[in-house]
Amino acid sequence: MPVLALDTSAAVAVALTDDSGAVLAARSDAQQRHHAELLTPMIADVLAEAGVDRRALTAVVVGTGPAPFTGLRVGLVTARTLALALGIPVHGVPSLDALAARASRVLPPGTDVLVATDARRREVYWATYRLAGAGRIAVLAGPEVAAATDVAADPRAAGALAIGRGAVLYPNLVSDTAPGVDLDGLGLLDPDPSELARLALLRVAAGEQQGTEPLYLRRPDAVPQAARKRVLG
Repeated sequence: MPVLALDTSAAVAVALTDDSGAVLAARSDAQQRHHAELLTPMIADVLAEAGVDRRALTAVVVGTGPAPFTGLRVGLVTARTLALALGIPVHGVPSLDALAARASRVLPPGTDVLVATDARRREVYWATYRLAGAGRIAVLAGPEVAAATDVAADPRAAGALAIGRGAVLYPNLVSDTAPGVDLDGLGLLDPDPSELARLALLRVAAGEQQGTEPLYLRRPDAVPQAARKRVLG
């Protein structure tokens, strides 16, 4: 019972898992602003590598961000369209949750983590979590978007271990009370779509709703111009 999971909140990443969350095939590409060109071929690649016909898929899981508008929209539209065409469910999971879930597998239970990803403009998308064992997380605060300096000063982030790409871009997010870890080596830089799949399966089994509404958190840069008033002379 294969599940296709994809995330375009940061890198373009695709994973095919079985219904236990075990990875059958995966692809990722860190190129920015090429989500539309990369995503569909990567989906075809993971299906081919695993020898799975797309008609055998039982669900599609997609990261809902937060992330910039354009890249996130590509992932959401692709997931919804594929699920509709195949007549299978589509489940949305916040992308920051995937990083926290990964941390729950490599860090001790009870650890508080600050997940921060790049929101550009010297800002980060962030949320804090308490790890409760492999694959189990509790949201403490967020998700929100804010200047990295403001997050570093936010009492809700105090003492939490900073993970995610934002922790590398803005070292001031790293609390003096939190030990440093090898984020890259532990897979704690970018969301892993296989973690999205595992979370979705757990939450569906628990009867939780898994909507695909995007977490943009701020308005897109491009907005329609206001209508001009006619001046009669």
